[in-house]
Amino acid sequence: MKKRIEELEMTLQNCGIRIENRDHIMGEVVVQIQEVADHLQTLAVQADTLSVKYELESDRGQELASLLRKIRVLSIREKPYL
Repeated sequence: MKKRIEELEMTLQNCGIRIENRDHIMGEVVVQIQEVADHLQTLAVQADTLSVKYELESDRGQELASLLRKIRVLSIREKPYL
């Protein structure tokens, strides 16, 4: 009986360690997601600036402006998740 109790205590300790590790990893993930969101926001601002600059130029410029608008849309979509 005593041995079984020791086994259960050891199992409980291992579960606690796993939970702590998982919480730490989740914290790191949240930080990385926030960094990506910040970078995406910066890209969106740059995309706005560049799209205005290139919108009235050649077909290539209009294509670039279209891609930059898509980046801006992605930036808008990520905001609700933060």
